Amino acid sequence: MSLEHMAASVVIVALMAYAIFGGADFGGGIWTAAAFSLRRHEVREAIFRSMGPVWETNHIWLILVLVALWTSFSGVFAAVFEALFIPLTIALLGIVFRGAAFAFRHYGEEGEGSLPATGVVFSVASIITPFAMGVAVGAVSYGRIHVDEGTIGMFEAWLHPFPILCGFIALAICAFLTPFYMLARPLGTLREDFRQMALIGSLVLGGVTTLALPFSAFDAPDFFDRLMRPVPLALVGAAVLLGLGSLLVLWKEVHRLCAPIAAATVVMVIAAWGAAIYPYILLPDLTIEEAAASDSVLKAFLIALPIGALILVPSLLLLFSLFATTKPEEMEAP
Repeated sequence: MSLEHMAASVVIVALMAYAIFGGADFGGGIWTAAAFSLRRHEVREAIFRSMGPVWETNHIWLILVLVALWTSFSGVFAAVFEALFIPLTIALLGIVFRGAAFAFRHYGEEGEGSLPATGVVFSVASIITPFAMGVAVGAVSYGRIHVDEGTIGMFEAWLHPFPILCGFIALAICAFLTPFYMLARPLGTLREDFRQMALIGSLVLGGVTTLALPFSAFDAPDFFDRLMRPVPLALVGAAVLLGLGSLLVLWKEVHRLCAPIAAATVVMVIAAWGAAIYPYILLPDLTIEEAAASDSVLKAFLIALPIGALILVPSLLLLFSLFATTKPEEMEAP
């Protein structure tokens, strides 16, 4: 594999990691707003306490996406952030407000009274952030971002039906992951509540991803044509089968498989998108090879990456393993 393809692989793998880890945290905010059962307060508290020990770590993957793009594909980084200034700024503000609301909520509970509106801010930020990120991902494959054509309008690259639908797909992914991850934990009487949420999340994700096919055929024909190639289509089929498998796991109540099958479903969705735009990094005309930095820069990045991983990955594995089997009521929020 060439250096530029190795760097592009880092970007897509980091994007997958951010989706399956950070996406579940955003989904927690979505479900705190949408919890519908009579025990919705208990459901929200279980989500908050499960997120508490690990939520800050998951932005590591977003940082890796940004660093990999900035280092290895600097022209693409500049063009994307210029064309998608509005949705990416919304995403950044959402991350900041969401984190602040989550932290202040905890400290408010430790004081004499809870701080007002922190739950609302947390939920709203958890909704607008993945939506804006999904819009940005959709815009990359929409075909209106060009590196060498100067400044375009602030809305031209993303304010179209297909990128907007991709925003809803990102929301659906987040809402899909959270209850499946929660079902892998000891939940007691709340298990049935999360099973219902997982069923709704599965059906919604299946619906919006299915809707993406006619939307892309109508509004993003270049992307649709590439999605219909054998490899992307096979990955779409794998995502469909895994999605059906998630329903089977819920029906059979095989809770130990809930988290793996949900994560695998999301990975296949992103893999299908990546395979559809390959070998381009920006549709319709900028390939990975054309956009890549010099070999010396790529080598330096790819050498530094595993050195950092030797420190980071064991730390993350230890963190997640410590809290994987801990009951929500035993956890402390940050």
